[in-house]
Amino acid sequence: MSLKEALAWRYATKKFDPSKKISQDTLDYILNTVQLAPSSYGLHHYRIIVVEDAAIRQQLRAAAYNQPQVTDASHLIVFAAETNINEEYVKRYVDEVARIRSTDRSALAGFEDMLLNKVSSLSAEESLVWAHKQAYLGLGVLLAAASEVNVDSGPMEGFDPAKFDEILGLKELGLTTSVISAIGYRAEDDEYSKLPKVRKSASDLFIKI
Repeated sequence: MSLKEALAWRYATKKFDPSKKISQDTLDYILNTVQLAPSSYGLHHYRIIVVEDAAIRQQLRAAAYNQPQVTDASHLIVFAAETNINEEYVKRYVDEVARIRSTDRSALAGFEDMLLNKVSSLSAEESLVWAHKQAYLGLGVLLAAASEVNVDSGPMEGFDPAKFDEILGLKELGLTTSVISAIGYRAEDDEYSKLPKVRKSASDLFIKI
C-alpha cells in the first residue's frame, strides 16, 4: 500500500485480538522508523517505553480507566517527555552530533550556544510543553509506520499520567508520560473497523493563500 492507502485503511482500533502478536522484525521496523521522527533541533525530547509485560500492563489498564486496548493489543507504546532538557542534556546531544558526523567539537560551538540560549530561555513548564509536542510528532510517525505494515494502532490520551509515571518508574528517569498507543491487530468483531472514515473535506481543511 502507498502511505495514503495505509492511512485510509487505519483507524483508532478499540478492540484488539489478544491472540495475535507483532513479529519482532515488524516491531523493529516500526520502532526504527519512529527513531527517525523529526524533533525540534534534533534534540529528541522524549523516550519511548515498549511495554510487553502482562502484569505491568494490567496495572496500566487500571490507570487508563480500564480500557481493554492496554492489555489486549500486542504491545503498548508509551511516549515519555524528558523533564530535564538543560545544559547537560544539550552538551550530551552536541557530543553525539560531533561523534556521528566526525566533526571537531569546537566547530559546533555556535550551534551549541544557540541551543543553550534556547533551553535557558524556557521555564520548566514551557520546556515540558515543548517536549510533549515533540513526543506527538513521534506518535504521528508511529501511526503511519504501523499502518504501512498493516499493524493496527490506537492512540490514547485517556489515562492518568501520574499513575503511569509511578507504575513505570519514570520520575527516576527524568521522564513523564505524554501519550500512549496500543499496537497490534484488530479483532474481527471490532465494529469501529467497519465505519467509514470521517474527515474534513479538502475545501474545509485546506486554506490556500
